[in-house]
Amino acid sequence: MVVLSRARPRSLAPTREFRADIQGLRAVAVAAVVLNHARVPGVGGGYVGVDVFFVISGFLITGHLIEAMSRNGFSFARFYARRARRILPASFTVLGLTIAGVMLWVPPALRPQSLWDAVAVAAYFPNYVLAFRGTDYLADTTPSVFQHYWSLGVEEQFYLLWPVLLVAVWFVLRKLREDRSRTRLLAAVLGLVVVLSLLAELSETERSQPWAFFSVWTRAWEFGLGGLVAVGVPMIRRLLPAALGAVLAWAGLAGIVAACIGFTADTPFPGWVAVVPAVATALVIGGGVREAAGGPAMLLRLRPFQFLGLISYSLYLVHWPILQLVQAGVGYEHPLALWATEALTAASVPVAWLLYRLVEHPVRRSRWLGTALPWRSLAGAGIVSGALVVAAVLGLVVVQSTPMDVGRTVAQVAPQSPPLVTSFVPSDLMPPLKDAADDNPAIFNDGCELGFAASVPHPCTFGQAGAPRIMLFGDSQAAQWAPGLRAMAEQEGYQLVTHTKSGCASTLVAHSRDGVAYLACDQWRQNVLNQLAADPPALVILANYSKEELPSGTSPSRQWRTGIDATIAALPKTSKVALFMGTPDVGANPVGCLSAHLDDTAACAKPTASALAGPGQKPIAATPVDGRIHVVDMTDYLCTTTCPSVIGGYMVYRDSHHLTATFSRALAPALRVKLAPVLPKVSATSASGH
Repeated sequence: MVVLSRARPRSLAPTREFRADIQGLRAVAVAAVVLNHARVPGVGGGYVGVDVFFVISGFLITGHLIEAMSRNGFSFARFYARRARRILPASFTVLGLTIAGVMLWVPPALRPQSLWDAVAVAAYFPNYVLAFRGTDYLADTTPSVFQHYWSLGVEEQFYLLWPVLLVAVWFVLRKLREDRSRTRLLAAVLGLVVVLSLLAELSETERSQPWAFFSVWTRAWEFGLGGLVAVGVPMIRRLLPAALGAVLAWAGLAGIVAACIGFTADTPFPGWVAVVPAVATALVIGGGVREAAGGPAMLLRLRPFQFLGLISYSLYLVHWPILQLVQAGVGYEHPLALWATEALTAASVPVAWLLYRLVEHPVRRSRWLGTALPWRSLAGAGIVSGALVVAAVLGLVVVQSTPMDVGRTVAQVAPQSPPLVTSFVPSDLMPPLKDAADDNPAIFNDGCELGFAASVPHPCTFGQAGAPRIMLFGDSQAAQWAPGLRAMAEQEGYQLVTHTKSGCASTLVAHSRDGVAYLACDQWRQNVLNQLAADPPALVILANYSKEELPSGTSPSRQWRTGIDATIAALPKTSKVALFMGTPDVGANPVGCLSAHLDDTAACAKPTASALAGPGQKPIAATPVDGRIHVVDMTDYLCTTTCPSVIGGYMVYRDSHHLTATFSRALAPALRVKLAPVLPKVSATSASGH
């Protein structure tokens, strides 16, 4: 027991009465998240429900800590034991059941990542695994079945660190006898945390959106905002008229609803816009301190809101694995229809109620745990956590022995037009199915493929010095051609120079990334064009993903047309230009699908019309050609009426829209044929390699 003070300064100790409006606010938050995950139209910004939860948690926990420290004493052990009893039983129950679901329904090739995610959840750091992986929470087509645990990881880390901060501040402030001075200084400290965390979040959103989204230090300001409201409760009671509080609370509720309706997956988030739902939540909580007859509490205390608020935590836990395990069982290549996601969401409610009644509520109210020393709850949490880690690791062992082919070979055939489709996954597949996701071009490992933040060109050169130069210029879909072009250059006597950058097309348009202007892309592209103007190559190859994120408001096809024309006009007039059509986008990583259909690869093929539906395709195809400009379309080597993922014994894709380096390399002869009209002539000495 850490005794902090024996006197109770009343102005610093908010009363912990039950607030029906906050319970109803939980219902609004969880409904927003669940409906967003179900892809219900009109709730594109429902992901802000998590921000609402963060502010609520900051308010409640800060108020609890202040009250505990204002009484006879505060115990870290008892605090953490109570938190463990509150959040871990339901969390661990869903985690264990989801691990079993992964082994039953997730495609074999995708199970290892899911099981490692389970280990991260059991060890309380799933948010950092997702951030390190670069997960796009708002756009991932094959999200982890444990992805929703990211917010629980942030909350757990907040619960670990926040009491330490407040206790440290309390030790300093306890010598102050004047309550108002104490309140102002505590508010100043929390305000500093809010400002620093918000600045970190804004900076990270520009640099690395996944880290801004998932890390605790970029989300701490939302908890801190709730904490500021908790510190200000006594002042609010004294100074805020109830009628004005009702107006502020209604304004806050309207702000939350507006964010849910107005935000979309393209909204730059978190960023500045995250302030909207966070401040709106603070207004609802602060405005409701003095309840008025006409305030939103009259709505939020209605039985449906109270019921959803009661089971909100359990509902948040169960709805995502229900949606994702069913999707995994059906196949990520067949997205669930809206009626199916809505039905599954509705089914999540009774499941959540059962979890609340059978696990969450009984354990939280258990006298056996509640009246015992804290070590009993903490030891129990540690034991169960360890058991779940062991279960996930055992699952990984089982996955290692799961076959990833049909057990028979196939003769490898060089890529041809039309492609020779392999109807099963052979044991000599190149690259093997389990290695396909990591079969990247060498330029990714050599630092030649630039990341999102870089703006200074980093060209890499392959082939013979002094030979005619071919310049590869574009985004990661340009990089995918590097292995094939390098093999062609070395065989035919050319020099290949690569200028590639992730998510940055070589078309002269204003790019976006996660809804934010991609300024590093614009700078890099212009720098490359300046280098090309200073030292023109014989041939410039432009290759880009035909679905790159562009600013909204103008037709994407029109932006592509304008960008292509502007780029070609900016290139040296002495350089010939080869404009590559985009490669197919098969919608979801075919590795998972193939691992579930080892003897039927046709089940994972994408119809050609939909695989080549990017807005950049038609403008590229319609580019006027002449002796200098040539359009290269490799589709006849990749697709028939469908675009298969296994051709001639080769694994074609490493994800939904990038070729494996192995297959790209095998396409070197085909690239030589397609580029023939614009390839520079080479001397006999260069061609022979002497």
